[in-house]
Amino acid sequence: MLKIVKTSLVIAASTLAFSNAAQADDINEALANICTIVQADDKGELRKKMRSVQSDYKLKLRDYYSGISCNGQSLIRTALTNNAVEVGTLLVKKMPSKDLAQPESDGKTLQAWIAEQGLQSSPISVELDGRI
Repeated sequence: MLKIVKTSLVIAASTLAFSNAAQADDINEALANICTIVQADDKGELRKKMRSVQSDYKLKLRDYYSGISCNGQSLIRTALTNNAVEVGTLLVKKMPSKDLAQPESDGKTLQAWIAEQGLQSSPISVELDGRI
């Protein structure tokens, strides 16, 4: 009897581990073209992508934002460098303000990076300043 219980627990644990790995692969596939969407300034497609990820995986933008890198830049930085105003302002509005003030992977905050790049006049930067 004890052997059956142990075997059942091992099978259940391995199934759970496999399903988590499969979900991670699925979410990566779901977010695969998000950089292209941001660079193209396709606000409608980004909204659709965010809605599908939220409904399929129960994840909001703040849950996966830091895990996405477009040529070494975050999504908002990518929007700024590609002058993707519609998408950039949407991303700023959807992110929690405390997350927008946090340093990114290179240790610089968005505001510091914007000042360094000379992008203070961008509508995305103006929206960011209004949120922080």
